[in-house]
Amino acid sequence: MDPRLSTQRIDLVSDDTGPQLQFTITDNATGAAQNLTNCTVSLHFRAVDTTTNLFTRAAAITDAANGVATLQWQATDLANRPAGDYEGEVEVVLADSTRQTVYDTLQFRLREDFA
Repeated sequence: MDPRLSTQRIDLVSDDTGPQLQFTITDNATGAAQNLTNCTVSLHFRAVDTTTNLFTRAAAITDAANGVATLQWQATDLANRPAGDYEGEVEVVLADSTRQTVYDTLQFRLREDFA
């Protein structure tokens, strides 16, 4: 499996806990959905052009047979973060403990909240 994601930049607002993100993990070679039964999916989040991981958030497997996982932001994830560009790396740990990172990163732009 060579997992891939197809995304555009995701716009977020500081201190928000939405929107939820839904990932469909597919095999790059075949396009088939990766069965996520007994797997874990996580998002590692950092500012662009840095090497410091700001947090890691586990996604819920919401449709294992069709490779679907859903990430719900927690209250601290986007709290008090400076406006700017961020990126996310999706990592899948398979049932046999094989760790595979999705090659494509998610791109985020964060703006400050008005209130």
